[in-house]
Amino acid sequence: MYTLMIVVFVLGYAAIAFEHSLKIDKAAAALVTGVVCWTIYVIGGPDLHEAEHHLLEHLAEISGILFFLLGAMTIVEVVDSHGGFSVITDRISTKSIRNLLWIIAILTFFFSAILDNLTTSIVMISLLRKLIKDRETRWLFAGMVVVSANAGGAFSPIGDVTTTMLWIGGQVSAENIIAYIFFPSVVCLLVPLTYLTFTIKGNIERPAEVPPKSDDHAITRKEQTTVLIAGVLGLLFVPIFKTVTHLPPFMGMMFSLGTLWILTDVMHRRKPAEIRRNIGVLGVLRKVDTPSVLFFLGILLAVASLQTGGQLNDLAAGLDASIGTSTQTGIYLVGSIIGVLSAIVDNVPLVAAAMGMYDLVPGTYFAHDDLFWKFLAYCAGTGGSLLIIGSAAGVAVMGLERIPFGWYLKKITFLAALGYFAGIGAYILQRWIIFG
Repeated sequence: MYTLMIVVFVLGYAAIAFEHSLKIDKAAAALVTGVVCWTIYVIGGPDLHEAEHHLLEHLAEISGILFFLLGAMTIVEVVDSHGGFSVITDRISTKSIRNLLWIIAILTFFFSAILDNLTTSIVMISLLRKLIKDRETRWLFAGMVVVSANAGGAFSPIGDVTTTMLWIGGQVSAENIIAYIFFPSVVCLLVPLTYLTFTIKGNIERPAEVPPKSDDHAITRKEQTTVLIAGVLGLLFVPIFKTVTHLPPFMGMMFSLGTLWILTDVMHRRKPAEIRRNIGVLGVLRKVDTPSVLFFLGILLAVASLQTGGQLNDLAAGLDASIGTSTQTGIYLVGSIIGVLSAIVDNVPLVAAAMGMYDLVPGTYFAHDDLFWKFLAYCAGTGGSLLIIGSAAGVAVMGLERIPFGWYLKKITFLAALGYFAGIGAYILQRWIIFG
């Protein structure tokens, strides 16, 4: 049963990695993998009540992550449905390809930290379609959106799912992840951005403007700005709420969502019912990316089964024996490998596996807020940029812009690798300066 669980997990992992070739949604593969792994574990011999206890224990932790993500995605969708992001993007007027590249990359970087890398990528692709007519040029910008979004999400506790998992799991604190990962993330962005600055030139051609829809004036500019500010403040409130109350982060996210819900209901209470349905929270909930939530549920259940079954502890022992994680060099090597692997397969199960492999032991590199977890947050968050299928942001951009895997490999992977390894160097240098 021990080996069979690993085989099922690997097959499920492969189905997730080759989602586009198999034409099977990764959420379906993840759900089946998670349930089958737990079924094998139960059949394998442990007491049924003991197995149920372990499952419910893991489910409590997983549910906190899922409700957090659901609340965050809903808030961002509410802001987007009100055209809140246009308050910022409508101010972009430059036609210089270099200037526009810097503007898009920096906006994406900070949007991703405040929102999340997946949603930011979707918003920025919508913006690029309004700004750039040429497909190849737009693809180049889209590739840098992936790199920028993953770099920005890595240093924020709410910017990337893997960083959120580490924060909610207690491996890192919000203030430390920002303080220690911000500089490497900036380097990860600036290195490929600087390289492109010296290799591209010219101006961009904008597409013809689309005539406005008849209901475009249903939301005023003041309402757009109000919802944007309320949504951003609501997301920024979450880590403050956790620090003050010590309640799980999803509680703060639910409070922010409820507050924004009341605000928008009051704001639109005199408008026609059809408009309220389209732009209110009830209408927005239909647009939330539910398959992504189910994917996280399935894969986290699968990883939890391997953690309970002991496979992850054995893997950790194997890494210690072959590489050694008792030294800084070993930590850097393991973290870097996980980052590169996250470009081939999804970084969520990799980080979930690492969380199950290593205990929070005081006095070691695996203690709360210590070297391994912060370095893992950077590597897992930015390593996915190496391939377009390596991150949620990349997969979203690939689907929206129909970017071929080979084109990204040829045009963007080198740039992403420059940034990834430069960021690793920046992290090591930063730690040497601080700790000697």
